[in-house]
Amino acid sequence: MDIFFELHRDIPREGPGDNASTRKAYALLTGLPERPRLLDIGCGPGMQTIELAKISAGSILAVDTHQPFLDELARRTDQEGLIKRITTLNKSMFELDFEPGSFDVLWSEGAIYIIGFEKGLQEWKPFLKEGGYLAVTELAWLKPDPPADPKFFWDENYPGMKTLEENLVIFRGAGYREISHFVLPESSWWDDYYTPLEKRIVMLSEKYRNDEEAVALLRESQRESDLYRKYSDWYGYVFYIMQYKEETD
Repeated sequence: MDIFFELHRDIPREGPGDNASTRKAYALLTGLPERPRLLDIGCGPGMQTIELAKISAGSILAVDTHQPFLDELARRTDQEGLIKRITTLNKSMFELDFEPGSFDVLWSEGAIYIIGFEKGLQEWKPFLKEGGYLAVTELAWLKPDPPADPKFFWDENYPGMKTLEENLVIFRGAGYREISHFVLPESSWWDDYYTPLEKRIVMLSEKYRNDEEAVALLRESQRESDLYRKYSDWYGYVFYIMQYKEETD
């Protein structure tokens, strides 16, 4: 894990994403209070947290378990003059214990896979106010019958990965109303994630050239970006935007 966090240190994002997509998703949330309360689950270093604070006028609680990420977010928050709007909390998404109806918006970019898409939708829903929104990005197959190479890689690394349509069925069955969904552009994989990550892979490959375990992890990270470079038509991150509505007779 030390080499993993060294690899990911100072990377703008911990997964595919971009500020334009964050803004696009947030613009779909209508009828929010003037100063909504947001929970950013698995915030990482918080690029999307900062963007949400700029566009929402609300208060944000950003949750993650890796303290250096939270420290980086706190640094960025201070730099952007948003210290009164963003609070960080070191807490696992498996152990969230907020009061029911605490938030207007639940947000999670590239992190819900940790708890599992379906489980996250169910377990986080009580924290939403009636009419509140859940916005998440989730890795999904975009076409049927993917080639063997990406299928083998993702079966190993994310066996729970489903198709875009299967995820739509899951969140409808979890008691949410679909607002919208869209596939993140390829640039959101490269600009703030794979491109800076590949630069660190080159640097760390030299530093750890005599460490077999570290070299293996770095090669696997490079393999991931190489696969996306070749097979990006077959899979991607999908932004799902949904609303919690209590069922009435």
